[in-house]
Amino acid sequence: MAKTTPAGVRGGHAKPGDPQGSDAPMTHRQIMEALSGLLLGMFVAILSSTIVSNALPEIISDLHGSQSSYTWVVTASLLAMTASTPLWGKLSDLFSKKLLVQIALVVYVLGSAAAGLSQNSGMLIACRVVQGIGVGGLSALAQIVMAAMISPRERGRYSGYLGATFAVATVGGPLLGGVITDTSWLGWRWCFYVGVPFAVIALIVLQKTLKLPVVKRNVKVDWLGAFFISAAVTLLLVWVTLAGKNYDWISWQTYAMVGGSVLLGAVFVYIESKAAEPIIPLRLFRNKTITLSSLASLFVGIAMFSGTVFFSQYFQLARGESPTMSGVMTIPMIGGLFISSTVSGQIITKTGRWKNWVVVGGVLLTAGLGLLGTMRYDTPYWHLAAYMVLMGLGIGMMMQNLVLAAQNQVAPEDLGAASSVVTFFRSLGGAVGVSALGAVLGNRVTDYVKDGMAALGPKAAAAMGHGGTGGGGIPDLDKLPPPVRTVIESAYGHGVGDVFLYAAPCALLAFILTLFIKEVALKSRPGGHPSAESAPADATPATAAARD
Repeated sequence: MAKTTPAGVRGGHAKPGDPQGSDAPMTHRQIMEALSGLLLGMFVAILSSTIVSNALPEIISDLHGSQSSYTWVVTASLLAMTASTPLWGKLSDLFSKKLLVQIALVVYVLGSAAAGLSQNSGMLIACRVVQGIGVGGLSALAQIVMAAMISPRERGRYSGYLGATFAVATVGGPLLGGVITDTSWLGWRWCFYVGVPFAVIALIVLQKTLKLPVVKRNVKVDWLGAFFISAAVTLLLVWVTLAGKNYDWISWQTYAMVGGSVLLGAVFVYIESKAAEPIIPLRLFRNKTITLSSLASLFVGIAMFSGTVFFSQYFQLARGESPTMSGVMTIPMIGGLFISSTVSGQIITKTGRWKNWVVVGGVLLTAGLGLLGTMRYDTPYWHLAAYMVLMGLGIGMMMQNLVLAAQNQVAPEDLGAASSVVTFFRSLGGAVGVSALGAVLGNRVTDYVKDGMAALGPKAAAAMGHGGTGGGGIPDLDKLPPPVRTVIESAYGHGVGDVFLYAAPCALLAFILTLFIKEVALKSRPGGHPSAESAPADATPATAAARD
């Protein structure tokens, strides 16, 4: 690879002619200045994902959508994020990372502005796709830019800052969304507008602070591969959303859609094996660490997004809380995530060892989800708070550190692709998980409501068409008589509990996968530095350690 002088990698802020300019590591202050705009961009990305969570019941009710629409407003963004993540990663290996971050922010702003103008759930879902493309870029590029500037050993510390940003945006988003929704002179549409000024500020800060090298290369972007992976995932999600409602799980539609998704996936793999610049280089999977980290991230994604999406429905529809209080009541989960991501990042930086954190995180996440599976509409809140803390601690220990483990195993030219592969699988898990678990929730709630109404007697059935769930929509609890309201609350409490119970085995699988990841001590040089040639994707861990 041609030697470059990385402006923002090592000694990027040195004066011209400074002999230390290309070799001296960046100071903590220089790194934080360079990361300021990036962290603000990440804050915007996560804020956009979480701010609508507590507003969604009211948004879908206002737009006359169904439980399926509710799920797809979330899934559409996750799907676009999933499909675009590896593409952003590949583009970062070919173009200016700084320019790509700025483009991702612009895409996000356009999608957000359009989403705020939505007149029906279909338009909102389409706008969320645009938002998801921008968020996918910001999520992938944040990890890639950090890897280009900071050594794996030091990256644990700064990944902690990224985790803290994630936590603040995750807790701040639902709270802000709830307040906006509950404020009559604002309304839910401002949930989409409020992130725009943050994105504009991030654009300005990035222009002034982020300086990275641009390596000129012949560009061949694998658009065909991006199309086929998007088509395969989309078809799978459409099947999961409609199965059990529009047709039976075992039916010709299922065979056709699942078979079609598998076929499209096979075509994607074939294209990637032949492409000059594949968006997901298949050779990366020769490395066991990358393969296991990616699979573990898939299951972590299912667990992570199930918590952020379905808690809002639980607190509003099973406990009758306002959107604002719904956000407040999820603070224990975010607190756990905040603490574990920052503390683990600091300690990993000091020791260079990360595996124990990932393994313990798998145990805590599995335990938290399993206990949340026991929740009902009248479960004492302090029980739920304790379970949410366990879940948050587990997510914080696993999410960033799985990416870190994969980054530590690749050469600089594959850094973007490797980072994006792990992020891609996490987003894929989130998209499939939210879609599948949303379908489970819809079916379970319908069954529980029918059972509850049957117990109340024939007169209760009349209420189903007056604010209940008879039409498959989101119920308005305030319009229901007390006995019927209790049935609806009980149905949602039990249904969301079932969702977490089904998510727990996914966390268990993530934990089992992490046991087989062989730990390699983190390197002390940044991936973007020309001399920091780490092991190729097919190198053994022992070889990787020897080269460090």
